[in-house]
Amino acid sequence: MATCGKLSATVLARFEEYLVRDVKSEATIEKYLRDVRAFQVYLAHRAVSKPLVIEYKRYLIERGYAMRSINSMLAAVNSLLRFMGREDCRVKSLKIQHKPYCAEDRELTQAEYRRLLESAGGKPRLQLVLQAICATGIRVSELRHFTVEGVRRGEITVRCKGKVRTILVPHKLRVKLLRYARARNIEHGMIFITKHGRALDRSNIWAQMKALCRAASVQASKVCPHNLRKLFARAFYAVEHDIAKLADILGHSSINTTRIYIMSTGVEHRRRIEQLGLVL
Repeated sequence: MATCGKLSATVLARFEEYLVRDVKSEATIEKYLRDVRAFQVYLAHRAVSKPLVIEYKRYLIERGYAMRSINSMLAAVNSLLRFMGREDCRVKSLKIQHKPYCAEDRELTQAEYRRLLESAGGKPRLQLVLQAICATGIRVSELRHFTVEGVRRGEITVRCKGKVRTILVPHKLRVKLLRYARARNIEHGMIFITKHGRALDRSNIWAQMKALCRAASVQASKVCPHNLRKLFARAFYAVEHDIAKLADILGHSSINTTRIYIMSTGVEHRRRIEQLGLVL
């Protein structure tokens, strides 16, 4: 356990080791580290204190972050504070009143997804990245599990939090991925790699997706890898109506998380209510 009051590189390195020992998933570790580094930048070499953590929470609110995003960032910071032995500095998350529907301006529709694919026509790797996430529901950090060997089998094995789950690859996607790999002389291993053979960086994928917004006429707030995953969840549930099976596919340990993914938009929610015919 760390006991110092400042967030040095050594403290963050030890925190990363702590997360690994705690069997956190690669995606969770990556996100926690990203969030605590943002907190480190905010501190600007000041020692950690309860007033500063409260101030940081207020700063996130004033910056206009979504409430769920703020709570996610605070969860990472609170985990770090627990590791440092500074339980006294931990802050409470924001209280969110749960809605039975999601915001219309933040959820990607299938029509918008198709426009993004069309706009990425001149970028085959990006176009395949979009389809790989949206057609299987994987996290962007799990793209590295798409190997030539796995795609040939039609099954991608993902290890997360000590668990192993198998993702089935649709036939059309298999054909496209193998054709792409052959064209780039990728005979084995990861398919989504840089010219230097390393796994694609999530920040680059994010930036490339955002660059498609104007040409595709899609709001930037809707375009991110996570919304592709949520689109898969809604499409799957509309056909299967099996939330437990969907939770397994997405790698969720709680069905409550999966419920958030499959919420309809406010417009769709209103349409269903009006179809009840309870107003004469």
